[in-house]
Amino acid sequence: MKNIVLLGSTGSIGTQTLDIVDAYTDSLNIIALAAGRNAEMMEAQVRKYKPDVAVLYDEKAAADLKERVKDTDTRVLSGMDGLLEAATLAEADIVVGAIVGMIGIRPTLAAIEAGKDVALANKETLVTAGHIITAAVKKHGVKLLPVDSEHSAIFQSLQGEEHEKIEKILLTASGGPFRGRKRSDLENMTAAEALKHPNWDMGPKVTIDSSTLVNKGLEVMEARWLFDVPYDNIEVMVHPQSILHSAVQFTDGAVIGQMGVPDMHLPIQYALFYPHRMPLDRERLDLFKMKDLTFEKPDTDTFRGLSLAFKAARTGGTMPTVFNAANEEVVKMFLKGDIRYLEIPDRIEETMQKHHLIENPTLDQIFEAEKEARESFR
Repeated sequence: MKNIVLLGSTGSIGTQTLDIVDAYTDSLNIIALAAGRNAEMMEAQVRKYKPDVAVLYDEKAAADLKERVKDTDTRVLSGMDGLLEAATLAEADIVVGAIVGMIGIRPTLAAIEAGKDVALANKETLVTAGHIITAAVKKHGVKLLPVDSEHSAIFQSLQGEEHEKIEKILLTASGGPFRGRKRSDLENMTAAEALKHPNWDMGPKVTIDSSTLVNKGLEVMEARWLFDVPYDNIEVMVHPQSILHSAVQFTDGAVIGQMGVPDMHLPIQYALFYPHRMPLDRERLDLFKMKDLTFEKPDTDTFRGLSLAFKAARTGGTMPTVFNAANEEVVKMFLKGDIRYLEIPDRIEETMQKHHLIENPTLDQIFEAEKEARESFR
């Protein structure tokens, strides 16, 4: 029996993780659940999974939850202290880091320092603090298992291979809803149009990021830290069918990749059971139904989010933090109708240009850089 702490249990990755737990009740056991503020949904999860601990980051929501589940044996906690306690429970074997935003960083680091394996879906953890997280993973000898479909595909492709034989990471992107469009086509694009992702069912923020290719830029940063590969050896390929989830090219010219239908259950389950593969009762890829698989170079002139991400990544230090924070703020503005679509990368670039770089930031300096970037939009 593997004891799981699930940070972000009410979100998309969290609920799909619970699907896997439901399928393997004899092997997987939830001992802690954590989320932001959804007391009603968390109550249902507490009653079903009977965790030792349930955390809602929002204190008022946690108080509501505590009243709702007072007839159970589950302890209800709140805030960052609650997340840290859940992430470091002595009985935990693996912590699933799927809580959204910068608040996911400290619990992830705490879990690593407590000797827990981490299945990571929180982008900010590696984008902003990759140098800190990877050093801690090495120091404490734990596993950092990727949950994103692209990084899981790369991870799977590297099994049994020598790291020094990696020539290139091939990171795939769907291209989003505006693939093939030019800047003139995007002048009047609305949020509703940008939210129509062709392949994946994602939340509004990630779907907008997919349309601008910012999301792929963040994944490039994650890949650099997960697989210890220089940015010059990470190549983004637009693959509109989303069947090849990513691949690795080796020094002998061989390309090994992982294919499958667009479904997050597979990478989640792979991380939970690694290094073992378990049966998964989901749709199978039928290659006979595939008419074609195509690959294109990304248009970084039109979709500047990717080129700005590479710039932030190569600059390093606190710049990826600023890039990420600025993007989150401008996406909020776009979704509310306060700015136009093409202003998204422009506003990000302006924020990056104003930032005073810290080259090797501490965690506190990372959070301060994030705060300053966000405050520039107030």
